[in-house]
Amino acid sequence: MTGTDIADRNDRNAAFRAFQAYRATTRFGSLDGLRALCIGAVLWHHSPLTPAYLDHLQLAGRGFAGVDFFFVLSGYLITTLLLREEAATGGFSLRGFYKRRILRIVPVYFLVVTLAAGYFIGWKGQGQWAGLLPYYYLFLSNFLVGDIPLLDPTWSLAVEEQYYLIWPLVLMVLPRRWIVPVLVLAIAANVAGGAGVLALVGIVPFDIGILHIALPTATYAPILLGSLLAVVMHVPRGFAAIHAICGARPAAVLWMLAVIVVLQLLPFDLNGWPNLALHLTMALALAALVVREDNGMHGLLSWPPVRRVGQVSYGIYLYHLFALHFATLALGALGIGNGWPILACYSALSVLIADLSFRGFESRFLALGRAEKKPG
Repeated sequence: MTGTDIADRNDRNAAFRAFQAYRATTRFGSLDGLRALCIGAVLWHHSPLTPAYLDHLQLAGRGFAGVDFFFVLSGYLITTLLLREEAATGGFSLRGFYKRRILRIVPVYFLVVTLAAGYFIGWKGQGQWAGLLPYYYLFLSNFLVGDIPLLDPTWSLAVEEQYYLIWPLVLMVLPRRWIVPVLVLAIAANVAGGAGVLALVGIVPFDIGILHIALPTATYAPILLGSLLAVVMHVPRGFAAIHAICGARPAAVLWMLAVIVVLQLLPFDLNGWPNLALHLTMALALAALVVREDNGMHGLLSWPPVRRVGQVSYGIYLYHLFALHFATLALGALGIGNGWPILACYSALSVLIADLSFRGFESRFLALGRAEKKPG
């Protein structure tokens, strides 16, 4: 046996041991910290500082990509949960899955929608928004043209709920050998939609009442790409391929830096292949965070304050425009219009509201769905 053969065998053994450790991990320690980075990007994106830096740094205008990273993460975790449940029990419970998702997503989402509607339609008498309200409760806001004020971010929740509704059903009935090809085709179709390719086969946007039904180019692809990553990493051969490019301890830092570089260097118009390049880089950065628990970013991402922000990031996302609205009004009344104090104030207020909401409201519903443990 040559030295090369021995090295190859050692690499395979190391990858298999890493795979066993990965499959034994029930909670990935860096992912709450990743959520904190994503929500931090969103807070920056909606701050008044963003326009001031656009002429100097393209990256400054791309805080919205935090939502794309959330999508990749969500697709990965949901699919990993379902595949691991299937591996452990021979199948997965749709009822259990939907129950957990409803208890996590719906109560605080409905609360926020109701608060916004009450404030603008009821308190401020802006009745023109009333016709949109049912579509928020039905998770169809990603197809609305226009939004009730402060509810702009709910489009992404609609995308996720549509994914949660359909993907487990597809995964349940689809032969396993078809999963990767189907996901690749779905991602390609979503990316190609921005280039007008789908129009060539008659798939074009259409309207139903006030809804505009289109295949968005920057929404379904990242969540499906996260699902694809989970499928690939679920088996030893796929995991070994990911391990080869993401398994070194510094890889997490390098891939996260790659995300930043890609965001800065990609064309202004991210439709089409630039979106695919961005989401692939995000998927590999995510892989580097879960392929080993002692990754190079674990210290930062598991730091308790960062981890806590990640744990309540869903609430921050839903409440942050409320916090921005009222912080801007309050600081304006004090004669403070500078962007940095507004960013600091509204970010702190967003975290505070989300933390109180999590402790006093959301946790009561989450307790009902803790019968089963999930990774992440």
